[in-house]
Amino acid sequence: MCGRYATTADPASLAAELDARDETGDDESGPDYNVAPTTSVLIVVARHEHGASETLVTRRIRRMRWGLVPPFAREIGKGAPLFNARSESVATKPSFARSLRRRRCLVPMDGWYEWQVEPAPDGKTRKVPYFMSRSDGARIYMAGLWSAWHDPRTPGSPPLLSAAILTADAIARLSNVHHRMPLILPPDRWDAWLDPDSPGHPDLIVPSREQIDRIEMRQVSPKVNSVRNNGPDLLAPDDGCGEQMALL
Repeated sequence: MCGRYATTADPASLAAELDARDETGDDESGPDYNVAPTTSVLIVVARHEHGASETLVTRRIRRMRWGLVPPFAREIGKGAPLFNARSESVATKPSFARSLRRRRCLVPMDGWYEWQVEPAPDGKTRKVPYFMSRSDGARIYMAGLWSAWHDPRTPGSPPLLSAAILTADAIARLSNVHHRMPLILPPDRWDAWLDPDSPGHPDLIVPSREQIDRIEMRQVSPKVNSVRNNGPDLLAPDDGCGEQMALL
C-alpha cells in the first residue's frame, strides 16, 4: 500500500520537467516530507485543449485531495478515504471504474514509506518505518486515478478534485517490507496512461521490474509515525542503522 510519502516537487519545476501547464495557481509550494491522506497534493493529468484548427492533448499540473471522492458520493468524510486503489480490481470497483476509463493521472513523489512488522523486545510486535526511493535520487511517478466531485447540496459550486494511487502485490525486495506497493509507472507508459481518449489497458498497470530494481530502502525514524512531524530529518537513516538495509 502507500499511506505516506515525501515530495519536494513544486508546480513550476514539474511543469518544466514534463512540458506541462501549471494550473495550481500556487504562489509558494514547499517540500512535504510526510504527506498523508486528505492532504492537497500535486497531480499530473492530460486534458483536451481546443485550438483554432485542431484539438490537442496537453499535460496539466493540478492540486487535488489525496483520497478519491467518487462522483456519486453524497458527502465527504463518510468512511475511510480512498487513497489507494488495488490495480487487480480497479476496473470492477464502482468507486474507481469511471476514473479508470477517462481520468487517469500521475502522482509525483521523492519516495514513500512502508512499515514492517517486527518482533519487539517485550515479546510483542512493532511497526518499523522504511523509506523507499530511487537510488539515483530521481523523482518517482506513481499511476493514479482522479475524480471531480460536485457537492449535491450546493449546485454550481466548483468541483472538488481528488485522486488515489494504484497499488499492486509487492515484488522482489519490496515484498520483505510490505506485501503491497504503489505502482511505479515508467516514462514510456506515461502518454498512454494519461491519454483521455484511451480507456487504458491492463498491461499499463503491470509492475515494472526495472523500476523496482532502482529502488533502495532504508530504515528511518519512528517520528514519521506522527503527521505532526515534517522535515528532511524524517528521511535520514535511523540511529543504529546508518547503512542502507540489504533486503535479500
